[in-house]
Amino acid sequence: MKKRILNYVKSIDALLEGGVPGGSWDEEIKKHLVQIGFFQHERLIHLLVTLTFAILTVAAMLVTVISAYLPLAAVFALLLILLVPYIKHYYLLENKTQYMYEQYDRMLELAKAEKENNKQ
Repeated sequence: MKKRILNYVKSIDALLEGGVPGGSWDEEIKKHLVQIGFFQHERLIHLLVTLTFAILTVAAMLVTVISAYLPLAAVFALLLILLVPYIKHYYLLENKTQYMYEQYDRMLELAKAEKENNKQ
């Protein structure tokens, strides 16, 4: 998913810099909204997974500290190790999705300017 979102954002940036080849912004805006929807869904799922892992990690830590049961410390360590990549991935999804909103706004501006130029 990381590779997909990074490539997609890069392709839209190139489109914003170079313009739409042989098409209109309206069509690209529709496609972009679909992709935003896909990434929003992915972001929600990863938020739920990340929160679940965070809650399990905190619970394992508390039980380990309260009970001093050492095998549970290994579970806590494993959960903590898994939590870090989940947080990093969610951070990427969140930031890139927010960036895609900015791209969408720029696409709307360009579509508006294109329509005004066509009227003249």
